[in-house]
Amino acid sequence: MSVFLLKRLLTLIATLLGASIVVFGVLEILPGNAAQMLMGPDADPESVAAMAQQLGLDQPASTRYWQWMSGLLQGDMGNSYAYGSPVSELVWERLVVTVPLAVMAMLITAALAIAAGVFAAAHHKRWGDVGIMGLAQIGIAIPNFWFAILLILLFSVKLQWFSAGGFPGWSEEEGGGFWPALQALLLPAVSLAVVQAAILARITRSAVLEVLRDDFVRTARAKGLSRRAALWDHVLRNAMIPVITVMGLQFANLLAGTIVVENVFYLPGLGRLIFQSISNRDLIVVRNCVLLLAAMVVVVNFVVDVLYAAIDPRIKASDI
Repeated sequence: MSVFLLKRLLTLIATLLGASIVVFGVLEILPGNAAQMLMGPDADPESVAAMAQQLGLDQPASTRYWQWMSGLLQGDMGNSYAYGSPVSELVWERLVVTVPLAVMAMLITAALAIAAGVFAAAHHKRWGDVGIMGLAQIGIAIPNFWFAILLILLFSVKLQWFSAGGFPGWSEEEGGGFWPALQALLLPAVSLAVVQAAILARITRSAVLEVLRDDFVRTARAKGLSRRAALWDHVLRNAMIPVITVMGLQFANLLAGTIVVENVFYLPGLGRLIFQSISNRDLIVVRNCVLLLAAMVVVVNFVVDVLYAAIDPRIKASDI
Protein backbone atom coordinates (compact mmCIF):
# COMPACT_ATOMS: atom_id res chain seq x y z
CA MET A 1 0.00 0.00 0.00
CA SER A 2 2.85 2.39 0.79
CA VAL A 3 4.38 1.84 -2.68
CA PHE A 4 0.98 2.45 -4.25
CA LEU A 5 0.55 5.76 -2.39
CA LEU A 6 4.14 6.82 -3.10
CA LYS A 7 3.67 6.32 -6.85
CA ARG A 8 0.45 8.30 -6.83
CA LEU A 9 2.04 11.07 -4.75
CA LEU A 10 5.01 11.38 -7.13
CA THR A 11 2.60 11.53 -10.06
CA LEU A 12 0.67 14.28 -8.29
CA ILE A 13 3.81 16.38 -7.74
CA ALA A 14 5.02 15.90 -11.33
CA THR A 15 1.59 16.84 -12.69
CA LEU A 16 1.46 20.02 -10.62
CA LEU A 17 4.95 21.01 -11.77
CA GLY A 18 4.01 20.46 -15.41
CA ALA A 19 0.76 22.37 -14.93
CA SER A 20 2.60 25.34 -13.44
CA ILE A 21 4.93 25.51 -16.45
CA VAL A 22 2.02 25.31 -18.91
CA VAL A 23 -0.05 27.92 -17.06
CA PHE A 24 2.85 30.37 -16.79
CA GLY A 25 3.91 29.85 -20.41
CA VAL A 26 0.42 30.26 -21.87
CA LEU A 27 -0.24 33.46 -19.93
CA GLU A 28 3.13 34.86 -20.99
CA ILE A 29 2.34 34.64 -24.71
CA LEU A 30 -1.10 36.27 -24.39
CA PRO A 31 -1.32 39.80 -25.80
CA GLY A 32 -1.82 42.77 -23.52
CA ASN A 33 0.06 44.50 -20.75
CA ALA A 34 -0.94 44.77 -17.09
CA ALA A 35 0.97 48.05 -16.68
CA GLN A 36 -0.85 49.56 -19.66
CA MET A 37 -4.20 48.44 -18.27
CA LEU A 38 -3.44 50.04 -14.89
CA MET A 39 -2.13 53.30 -16.34
CA GLY A 40 -4.85 53.64 -18.95
CA PRO A 41 -4.70 53.72 -22.75
CA ASP A 42 -3.57 57.37 -22.84
CA ALA A 43 -0.57 56.97 -20.51
CA ASP A 44 2.84 57.91 -21.91
CA PRO A 45 5.36 55.09 -22.56
CA GLU A 46 7.71 56.26 -19.81
CA SER A 47 5.01 55.95 -17.16
CA VAL A 48 3.99 52.53 -18.47
CA ALA A 49 7.61 51.37 -18.40
CA ALA A 50 8.03 52.64 -14.83
CA MET A 51 4.87 50.80 -13.76
CA ALA A 52 6.09 47.61 -15.47
CA GLN A 53 9.38 47.89 -13.59
CA GLN A 54 7.53 48.44 -10.32
CA LEU A 55 5.46 45.31 -10.95
CA GLY A 56 8.53 43.32 -11.94
CA LEU A 57 7.28 42.74 -15.47
CA ASP A 58 10.58 43.89 -16.98
CA GLN A 59 12.40 40.83 -15.59
CA PRO A 60 13.01 37.71 -17.71
CA ALA A 61 10.24 35.11 -17.76
CA SER A 62 12.46 32.47 -16.13
CA THR A 63 13.20 34.80 -13.22
CA ARG A 64 9.53 35.60 -12.69
CA TYR A 65 8.61 31.91 -12.85
CA TRP A 66 11.21 31.05 -10.23
CA GLN A 67 10.01 33.89 -7.99
CA TRP A 68 6.44 32.66 -8.39
CA MET A 69 7.32 29.06 -7.50
CA SER A 70 9.51 30.15 -4.56
CA GLY A 71 6.69 32.28 -3.23
CA LEU A 72 4.16 29.45 -3.56
CA LEU A 73 6.43 27.11 -1.60
CA GLN A 74 6.47 29.72 1.18
CA GLY A 75 2.73 30.31 1.00
CA ASP A 76 3.07 33.67 -0.78
CA MET A 77 1.03 34.14 -3.96
CA GLY A 78 2.17 37.72 -4.48
CA ASN A 79 0.08 40.87 -4.72
CA SER A 80 -2.66 41.60 -7.20
CA TYR A 81 -1.92 44.29 -9.79
CA ALA A 82 -5.52 45.52 -9.93
CA TYR A 83 -6.66 45.07 -6.32
CA GLY A 84 -3.38 45.97 -4.63
CA SER A 85 -3.87 43.26 -1.99
CA PRO A 86 -2.35 39.80 -1.45
CA VAL A 87 -3.66 37.21 -3.90
CA SER A 88 -3.99 34.65 -1.11
CA GLU A 89 -6.56 36.86 0.65
CA LEU A 90 -8.55 37.35 -2.57
CA VAL A 91 -8.50 33.62 -3.30
CA TRP A 92 -9.53 32.63 0.21
CA GLU A 93 -12.46 35.06 0.16
CA ARG A 94 -13.70 33.43 -3.05
CA LEU A 95 -12.97 29.82 -2.10
CA VAL A 96 -15.43 30.00 0.79
CA VAL A 97 -18.12 30.40 -1.90
CA THR A 98 -16.82 28.18 -4.73
CA VAL A 99 -15.86 25.10 -2.71
CA PRO A 100 -19.16 24.83 -0.77
CA LEU A 101 -21.02 25.42 -4.04
CA ALA A 102 -19.12 22.58 -5.75
CA VAL A 103 -19.57 20.28 -2.74
CA MET A 104 -23.32 20.96 -2.60
CA ALA A 105 -23.63 20.36 -6.34
CA MET A 106 -21.68 17.10 -6.05
CA LEU A 107 -23.79 15.85 -3.13
CA ILE A 108 -26.98 16.59 -5.06
CA THR A 109 -25.49 14.92 -8.14
CA ALA A 110 -24.48 11.77 -6.27
CA ALA A 111 -27.79 11.44 -4.42
CA LEU A 112 -29.91 11.86 -7.54
CA ALA A 113 -27.71 9.88 -9.89
CA ILE A 114 -27.06 6.81 -7.74
CA ALA A 115 -30.70 6.51 -6.73
CA ALA A 116 -31.88 6.99 -10.31
CA GLY A 117 -29.24 4.70 -11.80
CA VAL A 118 -29.91 1.84 -9.37
CA PHE A 119 -33.68 2.23 -9.81
CA ALA A 120 -33.34 2.15 -13.61
CA ALA A 121 -31.11 -0.94 -13.47
CA ALA A 122 -33.50 -2.71 -11.10
CA HIS A 123 -36.38 -2.03 -13.54
CA HIS A 124 -34.40 -2.81 -16.67
CA LYS A 125 -36.44 -2.52 -19.91
CA ARG A 126 -39.55 -1.48 -17.97
CA TRP A 127 -41.30 1.86 -17.76
CA GLY A 128 -39.23 2.98 -14.79
CA ASP A 129 -36.02 2.41 -16.71
CA VAL A 130 -37.32 4.10 -19.86
CA GLY A 131 -38.61 7.11 -17.91
CA ILE A 132 -35.40 7.62 -15.92
CA MET A 133 -33.19 7.33 -19.01
CA GLY A 134 -35.45 9.70 -20.93
CA LEU A 135 -35.14 12.31 -18.20
CA ALA A 136 -31.38 11.74 -18.11
CA GLN A 137 -31.15 12.34 -21.84
CA ILE A 138 -33.03 15.63 -21.44
CA GLY A 139 -30.77 16.59 -18.52
CA ILE A 140 -27.63 16.00 -20.59
CA ALA A 141 -28.97 18.26 -23.35
CA ILE A 142 -29.80 21.20 -21.03
CA PRO A 143 -27.07 23.87 -20.67
CA ASN A 144 -26.58 24.63 -16.99
CA PHE A 145 -26.62 28.41 -17.48
CA TRP A 146 -29.99 28.19 -19.27
CA PHE A 147 -31.38 25.97 -16.52
CA ALA A 148 -30.04 28.46 -13.97
CA ILE A 149 -32.05 31.24 -15.64
CA LEU A 150 -35.18 29.04 -15.55
CA LEU A 151 -34.66 28.41 -11.84
CA ILE A 152 -34.36 32.15 -11.21
CA LEU A 153 -37.54 32.86 -13.17
CA LEU A 154 -39.50 30.17 -11.31
CA PHE A 155 -38.21 30.25 -7.74
CA SER A 156 -37.02 33.87 -7.49
CA VAL A 157 -39.27 35.91 -9.77
CA LYS A 158 -42.55 33.96 -9.71
CA LEU A 159 -42.58 32.09 -6.39
CA GLN A 160 -40.09 34.41 -4.60
CA TRP A 161 -38.74 31.57 -2.47
CA PHE A 162 -35.07 32.40 -3.10
CA SER A 163 -33.09 35.50 -3.96
CA ALA A 164 -32.14 35.94 -7.60
CA GLY A 165 -28.46 36.36 -6.85
CA GLY A 166 -25.80 37.57 -4.46
CA PHE A 167 -24.25 35.95 -1.41
CA PRO A 168 -24.98 37.16 2.16
CA GLY A 169 -21.88 35.60 3.74
CA TRP A 170 -21.41 32.76 6.21
CA SER A 171 -21.31 34.87 9.38
CA GLU A 172 -24.06 36.92 10.95
CA GLU A 173 -21.64 39.86 11.24
CA GLU A 174 -21.63 40.08 7.43
CA GLY A 175 -25.42 40.19 7.40
CA GLY A 176 -25.86 36.54 6.53
CA GLY A 177 -25.42 33.28 8.40
CA PHE A 178 -25.13 29.56 7.76
CA TRP A 179 -28.69 28.93 6.58
CA PRO A 180 -29.04 32.10 4.49
CA ALA A 181 -25.73 31.25 2.81
CA LEU A 182 -26.85 27.69 2.05
CA GLN A 183 -30.12 29.05 0.69
CA ALA A 184 -28.21 31.41 -1.61
CA LEU A 185 -26.13 28.50 -2.95
CA LEU A 186 -28.99 26.04 -3.41
CA LEU A 187 -30.26 27.19 -6.82
CA PRO A 188 -26.73 27.51 -8.29
CA ALA A 189 -25.89 24.03 -6.94
CA VAL A 190 -29.04 22.53 -8.48
CA SER A 191 -28.32 24.17 -11.84
CA LEU A 192 -24.79 22.72 -11.79
CA ALA A 193 -25.98 19.28 -10.64
CA VAL A 194 -28.63 18.65 -13.30
CA VAL A 195 -26.30 17.83 -16.19
CA GLN A 196 -23.80 15.99 -13.99
CA ALA A 197 -26.54 13.89 -12.36
CA ALA A 198 -27.93 12.92 -15.78
CA ILE A 199 -24.51 11.72 -16.94
CA LEU A 200 -23.74 9.90 -13.70
CA ALA A 201 -27.15 8.20 -13.65
CA ARG A 202 -26.46 6.60 -17.04
CA ILE A 203 -22.99 5.48 -15.89
CA THR A 204 -24.45 4.02 -12.67
CA ARG A 205 -27.18 2.15 -14.55
CA SER A 206 -24.67 0.61 -16.97
CA ALA A 207 -22.27 -0.38 -14.18
CA VAL A 208 -25.02 -1.96 -12.07
CA LEU A 209 -26.43 -3.88 -15.03
CA GLU A 210 -22.97 -5.26 -15.83
CA VAL A 211 -22.43 -6.48 -12.26
CA LEU A 212 -25.93 -7.96 -12.08
CA ARG A 213 -24.90 -10.44 -14.80
CA ASP A 214 -21.96 -11.79 -12.75
CA ASP A 215 -22.03 -15.28 -11.29
CA PHE A 216 -21.65 -14.22 -7.66
CA VAL A 217 -24.94 -12.29 -7.85
CA ARG A 218 -26.80 -15.37 -9.07
CA THR A 219 -25.14 -17.39 -6.31
CA ALA A 220 -26.23 -14.88 -3.67
CA ARG A 221 -29.78 -14.95 -4.99
CA ALA A 222 -29.76 -18.76 -5.05
CA LYS A 223 -28.79 -18.80 -1.36
CA GLY A 224 -31.97 -16.90 -0.53
CA LEU A 225 -30.76 -13.29 -0.53
CA SER A 226 -33.50 -10.91 -1.62
CA ARG A 227 -33.09 -8.93 -4.83
CA ARG A 228 -33.05 -5.65 -2.91
CA ALA A 229 -30.37 -6.86 -0.48
CA ALA A 230 -28.23 -8.27 -3.29
CA LEU A 231 -28.56 -5.02 -5.22
CA TRP A 232 -27.57 -2.65 -2.42
CA ASP A 233 -25.17 -4.85 -0.39
CA HIS A 234 -23.25 -6.63 -3.16
CA VAL A 235 -23.92 -5.22 -6.61
CA LEU A 236 -23.59 -1.52 -5.85
CA ARG A 237 -20.18 -1.79 -4.17
CA ASN A 238 -18.73 -3.73 -7.11
CA ALA A 239 -20.26 -1.24 -9.54
CA MET A 240 -18.83 1.80 -7.78
CA ILE A 241 -15.39 1.86 -9.43
CA PRO A 242 -16.52 3.38 -12.77
CA VAL A 243 -19.02 5.52 -10.85
CA ILE A 244 -16.29 6.93 -8.58
CA THR A 245 -14.12 7.59 -11.63
CA VAL A 246 -16.82 9.74 -13.19
CA MET A 247 -17.63 11.40 -9.84
CA GLY A 248 -14.00 12.43 -9.44
CA LEU A 249 -13.94 13.97 -12.91
CA GLN A 250 -17.28 15.65 -12.32
CA PHE A 251 -16.21 17.20 -9.03
CA ALA A 252 -13.09 18.54 -10.72
CA ASN A 253 -15.28 19.97 -13.50
CA LEU A 254 -17.59 21.56 -10.93
CA LEU A 255 -14.64 23.27 -9.23
CA ALA A 256 -13.25 24.53 -12.52
CA GLY A 257 -16.53 25.19 -14.29
CA THR A 258 -18.49 27.38 -11.88
CA ILE A 259 -17.51 30.60 -13.67
CA VAL A 260 -20.68 30.81 -15.80
CA VAL A 261 -23.12 29.95 -13.01
CA GLU A 262 -21.36 32.29 -10.58
CA ASN A 263 -21.83 35.12 -13.06
CA VAL A 264 -25.50 34.21 -13.62
CA PHE A 265 -26.21 34.32 -9.87
CA TYR A 266 -23.69 37.11 -9.21
CA LEU A 267 -21.80 35.02 -6.66
CA PRO A 268 -18.40 36.32 -5.45
CA GLY A 269 -16.64 33.02 -6.14
CA LEU A 270 -13.35 31.99 -7.67
CA GLY A 271 -14.79 31.80 -11.19
CA ARG A 272 -15.98 35.39 -11.03
CA LEU A 273 -12.57 36.47 -9.69
CA ILE A 274 -10.86 34.80 -12.66
CA PHE A 275 -13.28 36.49 -15.07
CA GLN A 276 -12.63 39.92 -13.57
CA SER A 277 -8.86 39.36 -13.43
CA ILE A 278 -8.74 38.37 -17.10
CA SER A 279 -10.60 41.58 -17.97
CA ASN A 280 -8.11 43.61 -15.89
CA ARG A 281 -5.09 41.72 -17.30
CA ASP A 282 -4.23 40.82 -13.68
CA LEU A 283 -2.16 37.80 -14.68
CA ILE A 284 -0.73 37.08 -11.25
CA VAL A 285 -4.26 36.43 -9.96
CA VAL A 286 -5.21 34.43 -13.05
CA ARG A 287 -2.21 32.11 -12.94
CA ASN A 288 -2.54 31.48 -9.19
CA CYS A 289 -6.25 30.74 -9.52
CA VAL A 290 -5.77 28.49 -12.54
CA LEU A 291 -2.96 26.58 -10.84
CA LEU A 292 -5.11 26.25 -7.71
CA LEU A 293 -7.94 24.78 -9.79
CA ALA A 294 -5.46 22.42 -11.46
CA ALA A 295 -4.16 21.39 -8.03
CA MET A 296 -7.71 20.68 -6.88
CA VAL A 297 -8.31 18.51 -9.95
CA VAL A 298 -5.09 16.56 -9.36
CA VAL A 299 -5.82 16.10 -5.65
CA VAL A 300 -9.34 14.87 -6.42
CA ASN A 301 -7.90 12.31 -8.85
CA PHE A 302 -5.39 11.25 -6.17
CA VAL A 303 -8.25 10.72 -3.70
CA VAL A 304 -10.12 8.71 -6.36
CA ASP A 305 -7.07 6.46 -6.81
CA VAL A 306 -6.91 5.88 -3.05
CA LEU A 307 -10.63 5.07 -3.01
CA TYR A 308 -10.01 2.53 -5.79
CA ALA A 309 -7.58 0.73 -3.52
CA ALA A 310 -10.03 0.83 -0.62
CA ILE A 311 -12.89 -0.57 -2.71
CA ASP A 312 -11.00 -3.13 -4.77
CA PRO A 313 -7.81 -4.60 -3.23
CA ARG A 314 -6.89 -6.11 -6.63
CA ILE A 315 -6.00 -2.64 -7.91
CA LYS A 316 -3.29 -1.90 -5.36
CA ALA A 317 -2.00 -5.46 -5.53
CA SER A 318 -1.59 -5.34 -9.30
CA ASP A 319 -0.11 -1.85 -9.11
CA ILE A 320 2.60 -2.94 -6.69
